[in-house]
Amino acid sequence: MQYWTEPQDDFYSFELAKAARKLLTDVVSVKPGAQVVITADTASDPRVVRATAQAAYALDAIPTVIWYPTLPEPCSDPPPPVANALLKADLWIEFAVAYQLYSPAYEAAIKAGVPYICLTGMDVDMMVRTIGKVEIEPMRQMGTRLYELSQAAETLRVTNPSGTDLTMKIDKAGDPFWEPPPAEGGYPIMLPGQSGAAIIRESVEGVLVFDGALWPPAEVGILHNPVRLYIEKGIIQRIEGDHEAALFRRWVESFDDPLMKKVDHICYGFNPGVAKPTGRILEDERVFGCTQFGIGPAILGAPSHTDGVVLNSSVWADGTPLELEGRYVHPELTELCRQMGVPGY
Repeated sequence: MQYWTEPQDDFYSFELAKAARKLLTDVVSVKPGAQVVITADTASDPRVVRATAQAAYALDAIPTVIWYPTLPEPCSDPPPPVANALLKADLWIEFAVAYQLYSPAYEAAIKAGVPYICLTGMDVDMMVRTIGKVEIEPMRQMGTRLYELSQAAETLRVTNPSGTDLTMKIDKAGDPFWEPPPAEGGYPIMLPGQSGAAIIRESVEGVLVFDGALWPPAEVGILHNPVRLYIEKGIIQRIEGDHEAALFRRWVESFDDPLMKKVDHICYGFNPGVAKPTGRILEDERVFGCTQFGIGPAILGAPSHTDGVVLNSSVWADGTPLELEGRYVHPELTELCRQMGVPGY
């Protein structure tokens, strides 16, 4: 499969229209009259923004599109007029590359009862592959089952051929990202093809090797050389590797904040439309068969956040394998992979 960003307006134009409508009917459910606020920065793909606004209007919702300058780091607040507008939305769709997830503006919008979907950096090719051409419902069921199987365990172990070997304990309090949405109030919605587990951050021990993608810093993206993190009690003790590792180390240390060396979360990737990293972190986190780890817990006050991808992962929940070298092997998961149309199942 080839990946590229084609700038022409007519590139996948029919397919994009279908994917944008599918986003608003299958991924989220937009009701007539809903105030849909779409935010984008100057690094966003305007074709995706425009198609989503058109789809919302065709569904009798009221779309409002807000553009603003690209911020230096994700999780930073947008300009105040943007943050204020979000509080009046019935649905917030974000396409900004420097995303608002975990920012004070995000927290305020969630508290105000606004559902939020993070589609950071999505372009035409990504929307068509990750939404338009995939089966949403079995993917949603896959996410739920992965979360349930993980939460039922006491410990997880993650390895991969590049040298990852991590253990961690499950936090039985759960993670609202992967729980069913509340009956009322705001909540986050993620692009299908990702799930996770709630872990006790201080329990993470071992070696974490990012070999797929890592962003931010903006200078990295797709990894040509692995970045090795040695972790004790959930804290990065040292970072080893070549040029990308040096860039990452300098970026982490630039914040002069110990929270930027703390492991935040683990996620699973399983979107059939993503077979390899592209440098766009939203889909790289959903490479089929990967795991993804976040560094820098914003909920604890970390000044920024980064995500790294571990390819061809193996995951054991209390010794029971969920996936082996990028292939889901638990019987319930393999059936859902078959329903999603994943080759080889």
